[in-house]
Amino acid sequence: MVFISRCQIELHDSLYYATREIGRLYETEALIHNYALCYALLLVDSQIYSTTVAEEHSYRYFCPEQVPKYEEHLTPLNQQGIYVTPARSLNHSSILNTWKYANNNYHVEMEKTQKNIPSFGRAKEIAAESKFEFFVISQKELKLTKWIRLGKWMSKAEVTVEPLPKPKIAEGIFTCTHPLNPLDVMFTNQVMSYDVVNMPPVSLIQNVQMRGQYYQFDGIQNLKIPVRMEYRFRN
Repeated sequence: MVFISRCQIELHDSLYYATREIGRLYETEALIHNYALCYALLLVDSQIYSTTVAEEHSYRYFCPEQVPKYEEHLTPLNQQGIYVTPARSLNHSSILNTWKYANNNYHVEMEKTQKNIPSFGRAKEIAAESKFEFFVISQKELKLTKWIRLGKWMSKAEVTVEPLPKPKIAEGIFTCTHPLNPLDVMFTNQVMSYDVVNMPPVSLIQNVQMRGQYYQFDGIQNLKIPVRMEYRFRN
């Protein structure tokens, strides 16, 4: 049996991560990657983390190294039958922050210097009170945490969960209006057209027209979610 929940995130702080760097401007796209959501919801300080990833590989209390291990951490979610989609913006606004810094070689490397060369950069962030939507697909009912942390600043966000009616499976050509991770969907569906959103570590696609099986729901029009999505990784 498949359980699908519609989840919303409301930001209580501004959200920042560098989707793209344009000169001195570091811009945050109004999408949240499903990898980031998995860590925030399931792998960091979650009540169900112990059933999804081994404790010695989790980030619950301590991150010993800044090296991503997406395949190692997310593969256990496949084994549990849990999948989280990327999140799209329901409504959002942006803010632009300017920051300055100076040369600190004398601080870091104990070098003598007669120069103090200030520089600056700008960060385009998603403002507080912005809202996002995503879906959680699982083989059993999950109790997700109400509060999570996201982005470089570990911004606080509130999660609300709405269980959807029992899904029905249909097959044919359909359009998914929500963003998708292409690695997770292209092996089980024939993707025909899409728009690319460039963002690390895997660019997302949206406005996707594809052929294959999908979930649909009584009383909810225009919501079609591809069947058999799971985390896949580049070789």
